Amino acid sequence: MRIHFIAIGGSAMHNLALALSNKGYQVTGSDDVIFEPSKSRLEAKGLCPESFGWFPEKITGDIEAVILGMHAKEDNPELLRAQELGIKIYSYPEFLYEQSKDKTRVVIGGSHGKTTITSMILHVLNYHGVEVDYMVGAQLDGFETMVHLTDNNEFMVLEGDEYLSSAIDRRPKFHLYKPNIALLSGIAWDHINVFPTYEGYVEQFKVFVDSIVSGGSINYNEEDDEVKRVVEASENTIRKIPYGTPEYFVEDGATYIETAEGPMPLEIFGKHNLNNLMGAKWICQHMGIDEDDFYEAVASFKGASKRLEKIAASDTGVAYKDFAHSPSKVAATTKAVKEQYPDRKLVACVELHTYSSLNANFLNEYKGALDAADEAVVFYSPDAVKIKGLKEITKEQIATAMQRNDLKIFTNPDEFKSYLFDKDFTDVTLLLMSSGNYGGLDFDEVTGLFE
Repeated sequence: MRIHFIAIGGSAMHNLALALSNKGYQVTGSDDVIFEPSKSRLEAKGLCPESFGWFPEKITGDIEAVILGMHAKEDNPELLRAQELGIKIYSYPEFLYEQSKDKTRVVIGGSHGKTTITSMILHVLNYHGVEVDYMVGAQLDGFETMVHLTDNNEFMVLEGDEYLSSAIDRRPKFHLYKPNIALLSGIAWDHINVFPTYEGYVEQFKVFVDSIVSGGSINYNEEDDEVKRVVEASENTIRKIPYGTPEYFVEDGATYIETAEGPMPLEIFGKHNLNNLMGAKWICQHMGIDEDDFYEAVASFKGASKRLEKIAASDTGVAYKDFAHSPSKVAATTKAVKEQYPDRKLVACVELHTYSSLNANFLNEYKGALDAADEAVVFYSPDAVKIKGLKEITKEQIATAMQRNDLKIFTNPDEFKSYLFDKDFTDVTLLLMSSGNYGGLDFDEVTGLFE
């Protein structure tokens, strides 16, 4: 089968391209820019476009399907040519559904935790040698790609993102998967450029719950009030199974979970991650992994890439980076790190980088998000605000929203870097939270602060 990708270089798109190539499909693609590591990974498989840009002449009648990435716009020349030729056009989630419609689809949804939960499930299954198809939003140890597709595997495990499918398909991705088994971890307003009201955002999760196939099941985090309301109000004829945070304790910098066999140490930590773990346990049980086998495997789970990832350590200090950027994620991650190292000063830094986080109307959602930090720092780029076409925000607005008079705010990358590199990190925990890189910070250089 011949497939062409419009916007092949995206994190998700290039992984799907690699997966289809591995499956034996003939794959081509285009993009106007491709960054690392996508570029090198596509080059290694001979899939990287020879020239960047859009070339409608690449769209020929022998192409059986086009997969359209979110990066491509409605007036993309290759898209227009494909429409003119009547070629079948799929969004990324549409194509994944096509690949899995004869399988048992397991979909993990939620504003936060979905990547970690999906990663835990795949780690446990891999540990026990259970082969499944999958799509996950982070690179995992022991997995070549973030997407894996076969003709034979019984299950397809999908991370269910609520963002839009493509420029011509404005449905949230997780509406298209029609799960047999689902999980909902949490609901906290995000993507306000697409869902400008909280009510409109919550509505997407109601549709997700109602999209579960009749006779299917959903595990849901009963500690999240909005999740509880949405799931319990649904009239869909499915099994509804709640889960919550297990008993645990922290001792000498290690987190232990209480099990039927006694306390068990974990590589991960934080209340939110232990809550995620219990959701993953339920899903694995649905897929045939019993409780003892789950615990045996998950004990070695070190976390998904960029999720509470330890990047440096010394005898008296430690540094983590985390993908957290939304208010709920920032709050949960900051609390988790302080709980893990209660006797050390916590310096927590967050970059306001996304459309939502840089929107003046959304800033108040960050109230109290950094309360657990001993020293709280915010970095944002005024240029990023302009590029996104947003109204200018001030340091005073951010400090007022965070409700911290001692908040340190940087807008210049060099000044932020100087602040970090002039600091003594003895008896200090450093937490760097962002979906960006603080205007060009080399995280590898941070390791030198702890040597």
